[in-house]
Amino acid sequence: MIRLEAITLAYPTRHGDVVAVRDLSLDVKRGEFAAVVGPSGCGKSTLMKLVTGLVKPTKGRVVVDNHTVNGPLKIAGMAFQNANMLPWRSVLDNVLLPLEIVEPFRSQFRQKRASYVERAEALLTSVGLSGFSHRYPWEMSGGMQQRASLCRALIHEPALLMLDEPFAALDAFTREELWCVLRDMWQRLQFTVVLVTHDLREAAFLADHIHVMSARPGRVIKTKHVAFEKPRDLDVCYTPPFVDLVHELRQDIAEVRTS
Repeated sequence: MIRLEAITLAYPTRHGDVVAVRDLSLDVKRGEFAAVVGPSGCGKSTLMKLVTGLVKPTKGRVVVDNHTVNGPLKIAGMAFQNANMLPWRSVLDNVLLPLEIVEPFRSQFRQKRASYVERAEALLTSVGLSGFSHRYPWEMSGGMQQRASLCRALIHEPALLMLDEPFAALDAFTREELWCVLRDMWQRLQFTVVLVTHDLREAAFLADHIHVMSARPGRVIKTKHVAFEKPRDLDVCYTPPFVDLVHELRQDIAEVRTS
C-alpha cells in the first residue's frame, strides 16, 4: 500500500537547508496497522506529510496504492492530536465535511445527502456517540471530540488512515478507551493505518509492525513485528511479553537519542 524509496527531504532556511529525513525507506502492506516511533524531531510528522503528498521529497519516490505521489492524496483520511472540530458546525456537519470537499462525493453531496447522513450517524454510533450528532463540539469532552474526528477521517471510506498522535492530549483512561474504538473500527473496515505516536504502549497494543526512526535526519533503523494475537484486549498490556516489547522500544529510542 505504501512504499517510501530512499527518501531525502531538506527544508530551506535562512541559514541553509535542514535535512529532516535522509535515505528513509518504508513498506506498509495493504490492510496493515503500522506504527512509527522515535525521538522528538526525528521526522515522524514529515513522514506523514510525504505519504499524503503534502510535501514532495528532495530525493527518492513515494508510492501509494501503486501510484507515485505527486500531490495531496484523495484516498487518505487524517486525524491529529487536536480534533480541530469547527465550532460553528454540529458534530454531524463536522463529520460530513470531507464529503463536501472530496470528489466524487462533493458533486453528489446534495443529491445523496440523506445517505451520507445515514453513513455518518452509523459511524458516530459505532464510536459511542449515538444521539450526539446535533451537539456542537464545545458541548463535548475532548475524548468525544476525538471520536468524532475519527469518524470524520473515515466518512469517505478511505483506503488509508494517517494518524498523527491522535490521543496524546487525552487522559490515560480515555486514551485506552479510544485504542479499543480504533482497534474495532480497523478490524471491521480493514483500511491501512499509519500511526505516529510517542506512546510506546499505544504502538505495541495497536500495531502489526512498529518502525523505529533515528534521530534527525530521520530514517527507519529497526522494524519490530508485534506477534500478540488479535483482537487484543487491554489485559495484554500487563503481560510480561508486552512489557518486554515496550522496554525494548524505549531502549532503542534511548540509544538513537544519544548516538
